[in-house]
Amino acid sequence: MTTKKTTTIAIVGTGFVADYYMTTLANHPELRLAGAYDIDDARLSQFCAYWSVTPYATLDALLSDATVGIVVNLTTPESHFAVNEAVLSAGKHVYCEKPLAMDVEDGRRLVDLAKSRGLTLAGAPANALSDAQAHCRAILESGAIGTPRLAYAEMEDGPVFLDNWQEWKSRSGAKWPGVHEFEIGCTLEHAGYATSWLVSLFGPVAHLDAFSALTFPQKGPGTEGLALAADFSVGCLRFASGPVARLTSGLAAPRDRSLTIIGDKGTLIVCDLWDNRSPIHLEYAGRSRPLLHRIVDKLERRRGRRFPFRLVPGKAVPYADAGVKGQLPAYPSQIDFMRGIAAQATAIEAGTVPYFSGERALHLTDIVLALNAGRRDYTPSSL
Repeated sequence: MTTKKTTTIAIVGTGFVADYYMTTLANHPELRLAGAYDIDDARLSQFCAYWSVTPYATLDALLSDATVGIVVNLTTPESHFAVNEAVLSAGKHVYCEKPLAMDVEDGRRLVDLAKSRGLTLAGAPANALSDAQAHCRAILESGAIGTPRLAYAEMEDGPVFLDNWQEWKSRSGAKWPGVHEFEIGCTLEHAGYATSWLVSLFGPVAHLDAFSALTFPQKGPGTEGLALAADFSVGCLRFASGPVARLTSGLAAPRDRSLTIIGDKGTLIVCDLWDNRSPIHLEYAGRSRPLLHRIVDKLERRRGRRFPFRLVPGKAVPYADAGVKGQLPAYPSQIDFMRGIAAQATAIEAGTVPYFSGERALHLTDIVLALNAGRRDYTPSSL
């Protein structure tokens, strides 16, 4: 049995999402965390005390640590470019939360800088490296639904602004940055979870048309008078390989993070893109529906109205194995956040290119920025 080489990492940014990464660090013993840094001294102390992590006094101190191979950038989106540039300039690999930068030109500069220095610039999210994605891909490759033609991806977070979001805290005590998320917009925060899946299954996007809007300008205490970003977007994406997809992102509709893929012979439904082993249902076109579905249909016809619940079409396709039990954040973020960094480390050791890095990471950033801006008749960066 071959033992994986240990890769030393360090974290920049210890806000709300950092606890998700720490929760899943135990799943990857080949990763060693050297320490963390944050511009907020109080937050850094709180994080390091809770997780027993060594704090760096400055970013320069972190970048000067010769043992660190990969720096994990978990800062706010507006800081991503500057931090990524500093890390690459210091000769270290980068794993960055989405997006790589706030505009495509800056993203291009980062990709070129990494390439010129022989470094890897990889990006989140890691949910498209999940067991569910591999299961979905295997079903598609089996030809069960024929040629995929159309996909519907939902990234609806529910009306969180009506909840008590001011009280939400991470495991180590970080407040959920609701005001900042409302200012950045749900598309930049969440669309990547769907686009990474779509691109991993269908390849690059050749063309997109999008629309975005601020539909609920009042988001509660602390948001009065602020310039809030779009809280709804919808985009139509045409992939170079043929399929077409519609992707919606929002903060008002009931929570829905599903993906429906329709082919010549049937339909696949991934129930939850945030679930590492999400149930995946297969419904064959023209075949008899499951007995329970037919019973419900018959009862609804007799009652003359629908029941207050909906069944997922088709039957769940069992996973080929029981899976490896590991640590995952609590529902709904049941993603192995560290898996992307582990995949990057493995690729670096093997001398290969991680899937979600370089040009592909830039392509995904370009798509999400275009969706957020509601760009029409847009051609993303090519792969």
